Amino acid sequence: MAVSGKGGKEITSEEYFLSGRNLKWYSIAISTIATNVSGYQFLGMMGSAYLFGLAQANLEINAVTGLLMATFIFVPFYLKERVITITQFIKLKLGKTTSLVYSVANISLFATIGLGAALFWGAYAAELVFSDLLTFISEDRLVRITALIIFLGLFSAVYTLFGGLSAVVRTDMLQFTILLIGGIMVTIVAVNQLGGWDQLYIKTGDRMHLHLPADHPTLPWISLGGMFLLNINYWCANQTVIQRSLAARSLKDAQIGLMVGGVMKYFMAIIIIIPGIALYGMLGDSGLAEPDQAFPYLVTNYIPSGFRGVILCALFASLMSTVDSTFNSLATLWSVDIYQGYLNKNATDKQLVAAGRKMIVFSLVTGIMMGMILLYFKFKNPDQAFTHTLNELRYYINCGIVVLICSAVLLIGANKKFAVFAFLATFPINLCLKLYFGDDLNYFVRAMWVILLGLCLFIGYHLLIDKKSIRLNLLHKSDKTIAFAGLALALSLLLLHYVFH
Repeated sequence: MAVSGKGGKEITSEEYFLSGRNLKWYSIAISTIATNVSGYQFLGMMGSAYLFGLAQANLEINAVTGLLMATFIFVPFYLKERVITITQFIKLKLGKTTSLVYSVANISLFATIGLGAALFWGAYAAELVFSDLLTFISEDRLVRITALIIFLGLFSAVYTLFGGLSAVVRTDMLQFTILLIGGIMVTIVAVNQLGGWDQLYIKTGDRMHLHLPADHPTLPWISLGGMFLLNINYWCANQTVIQRSLAARSLKDAQIGLMVGGVMKYFMAIIIIIPGIALYGMLGDSGLAEPDQAFPYLVTNYIPSGFRGVILCALFASLMSTVDSTFNSLATLWSVDIYQGYLNKNATDKQLVAAGRKMIVFSLVTGIMMGMILLYFKFKNPDQAFTHTLNELRYYINCGIVVLICSAVLLIGANKKFAVFAFLATFPINLCLKLYFGDDLNYFVRAMWVILLGLCLFIGYHLLIDKKSIRLNLLHKSDKTIAFAGLALALSLLLLHYVFH
């Protein structure tokens, strides 16, 4: 029997997947950002900041654009339709076949690269920082990381399995607090070792720019267009992230929560990016063999031994908040979209929850396997900023998802068969651009062109048939105060780009 843990009461599917649609704004804000932050940020993005400086912060602060679009465009549509999954919204707007393709693509992505990357980064980070304490597992580093991948996956799966979204949100609140304490500690220590905040400009002035030259191979300023469009996928159409907003008790709670999350992203940029830049100021170009060792290097060399346990807890907290959310979203997508949609259309709440729990067990296995595969590739190419390698892999699917979700909102009476074609067309477009331009075309820029071409293909087709097929009234606000807050947040982002250009 599916129980909630309160007197043995049977839990409903809406309680399990959406916490009874009763989340308040602060729960939405904290849980959304806690889900977003993982070992990937602390290792991958801090390592990339060591290489490229403040430009890496674009991946953090520009999340505000995605959060604002979710706040005023996408989430109001979702809440109006009272959907449990984004796939249900796609089904309403673009048809059953398109929604199936959309759901399968997301399930495949979450159960492999999504979970695998989170488990890999958490285990890899813990082993790098605390290898001397983990030798009891094995003297072999590869075995130690593999064991940690398995342990962390099992631990996260267990409480998600029994508690659903309510358990995920409650643990996210605690995990985010621990994460903040650890991140603040590392930032303060790194800046103090450099000599103070002013030394960031004196010793690393060339690293304190958000905009790198257009010919930069990894983070050119023109990549901002690709980031903007890809943020639609992550913040507006990603079940793992948007599920908290779907569970909001009101549109106002959802909108406040998302905008507070945007402010929190500014703070996360500081504790993730600044330590990497400070470390570059201390070591210079020849300091680290692997850029992803920036965070472990700071902890090992500058954090007092008595406080390293706090950092370990912060690492595990960042991992758990991402992994448990992914497990819960996979359970939701599978149970609602696939099990109820195709396998058992008359499924009871008990059967839906049971199906979701089986998906958690299945995805635990696939996530662990992918974590091991990513570990192999990381060991094979240790000198690369691995965060960008993983991003590029995700974007082969994410580009098509952006085309679909934008079309679902923008178009009235969309052609359902052509929607599937537009989604699938993004794959060969992406591959052709990759083969023709190779590394000369930055992967963010390539993603931008893939999405724009996909949208032009789909929306252009409808404009030729009926110019009135475009929905013009897209923005929705719960009150004027919310609208002014959104405008202030948007202006703050523009100001940051101006000041740190």
